[in-house]
Amino acid sequence: MMRRDGCRLALAAGVDDEQNPIGTDALQVMAAIESVADGDGIVVLMDLGSALLSAETALELLEPALAAKVTLCAAPLVEGTLAAVVAANAGGGLEQVLAEARGALQAKQAQLGETASALNAAELPPAQGKSVSWRVQNAHGLHARPAARLAEALAHFDAELVLEKGGQRVDPRSLNQLALLQVGHGDTIRLSADGRQADEALAAFNALAQQHFGEAVSGEQPLSLHGVPVAESVSSGPILQWRSVWPTLPARHTGVDDIFA
Repeated sequence: MMRRDGCRLALAAGVDDEQNPIGTDALQVMAAIESVADGDGIVVLMDLGSALLSAETALELLEPALAAKVTLCAAPLVEGTLAAVVAANAGGGLEQVLAEARGALQAKQAQLGETASALNAAELPPAQGKSVSWRVQNAHGLHARPAARLAEALAHFDAELVLEKGGQRVDPRSLNQLALLQVGHGDTIRLSADGRQADEALAAFNALAQQHFGEAVSGEQPLSLHGVPVAESVSSGPILQWRSVWPTLPARHTGVDDIFA
């Protein structure tokens, strides 16, 4: 997801103990934070246990001015990091990055049916102005990578933007809300735009759609598993040959008395 200079990632995982390498070292967390100290804001995502304790300890060890730039975020580690990176790459501020990270579970919850209100809460009123439609041809629809490309492409336009699929409307500049639409192969989406840069936003959307949101799309979408080619080589080993033969059955005369005996 990191294609621009809008975001930097630093990793702190594991401890220097060969016998017990699983865990988190507060000094490594502190070093990771210091490696991105020139950023406007620093968001730390972590899992449970020692990771949280180490992050809190690292804050206490940092210089106060640097520690003041750090926010510990309770968002889910994988989904939250993904959403935060996309928001930061698109130029979002600290609050927007945190909001995207904290809302990163909504799409998964909606897809699994764990909450009926997640999609309704993200709905927007019908957009005014112009619009353009596109039938998605990506084999897996607007999954994370093409959705991230779309969110970043539309982030900087001064316009009210609404993306619609099947009557559901979301903000296309949010990766989380794009995921809520669950756009699949063959679905038709419509972007509506109103405002000073509405035409530019629609043109950017249309150009990106023509490129299939950064993915290669063939005429026939693969619907089954395919083998992976390997380099030519020579293999040797025993050969087992199976031959289809009919078994030999001995001739036998069976009389009536044998059947009813």
